[in-house]
Amino acid sequence: MPFKRFVETGRVVYVVDGPYKGKIVSIVDCIDQKTVLVDGPETGVPRSKMRISQIPLTKFKINFPYNGSTRTVRQAWKKADLNKLWVQSRWAEKAANREKRASLGDFERFKLKRARKIRNKIRTNVYQALFNNTYCPKKKTAVAKVAKA
Repeated sequence: MPFKRFVETGRVVYVVDGPYKGKIVSIVDCIDQKTVLVDGPETGVPRSKMRISQIPLTKFKINFPYNGSTRTVRQAWKKADLNKLWVQSRWAEKAANREKRASLGDFERFKLKRARKIRNKIRTNVYQALFNNTYCPKKKTAVAKVAKA
């Protein structure tokens, strides 16, 4: 089975566009091919319709009856402890890093650039030292390998 995430009732999605950008909501009902009814009772998103193009599907799914009320969605959300699962996910971590990077000032971006240059120079020097101390098939000699620390 190639696909594991489907547009279905209870699927948790991440909003990437619109006034609720960056929040997670749950699909309550499919309206048509391009829009769904969503509800995010624990994230402050009211029940509304959204385009499927602005909500990528996550791996999380909560169970509640088809077209359940906001109260039903909230109970299922709390039962699944979805906020905790979301914070622990890699997706939320990347979103937080993206937000942090967007809030950097000019000097912080400069310091980050300098730190990256230094890190990459160290990494390159270590790689070259390891590469130069390995077996060279053209010379048919084995040079002593660097001991792992």
